[in-house]
Amino acid sequence: MEFSSKLLEEAVNEMSQLPGIGRRTALRLVLHLLKQPESQTVALSKALLDLKTEVKFCKNCHNISDTELCEICANASRNSEIVCVVEDIRDVMAIENTSQYRGLYHVLGGKINPMEGIGPSQLTIKSLVEKAKSGKIDEIIFALSSTLEGDTTNFYIFKQLEGLDIKTSTIARGISVGDELEFADEVTLGRSITNRIPFESSLRN
Repeated sequence: MEFSSKLLEEAVNEMSQLPGIGRRTALRLVLHLLKQPESQTVALSKALLDLKTEVKFCKNCHNISDTELCEICANASRNSEIVCVVEDIRDVMAIENTSQYRGLYHVLGGKINPMEGIGPSQLTIKSLVEKAKSGKIDEIIFALSSTLEGDTTNFYIFKQLEGLDIKTSTIARGISVGDELEFADEVTLGRSITNRIPFESSLRN
């Protein structure tokens, strides 16, 4: 792809580094931005810069937040004795959209994946186990995607919780094996949360 401007080429190169954005799509987006008023481009740039420099992670659940404690953890009406373990904020948003869950969350920040060099130490598993040992949690729900990496992560955490007086469950398999949680429809995901099963039962299936 030949460019008539080095500035244009640089912008396309940066844009094409985003997930799912090829160089042709990046070029289309950059040309669109070029046609917009300067104020709109400045606003977009500021929003992205603020996101990078100002965003925080909830000190309790590790969810993305504007404050030290996210809105969910700060909500006194939520059931703090139930914690739903998810991969990232997209899964929190997906479950919240079902309106079927009123507990808290714990965002791992990924799944165990040795092929990509992601081990337990790269995730927030340690703080989850410490939270479980506090005696303030009655149930932990495993809500990771039904993939090999998700199941491996679930099992690793389950073994870390052995010996603790705490209930562990997993969302019902209304979510197809191999599917990512964020792409599940709200009705199916809501039923999976509502009809969750003991985690030990999932190991026997």
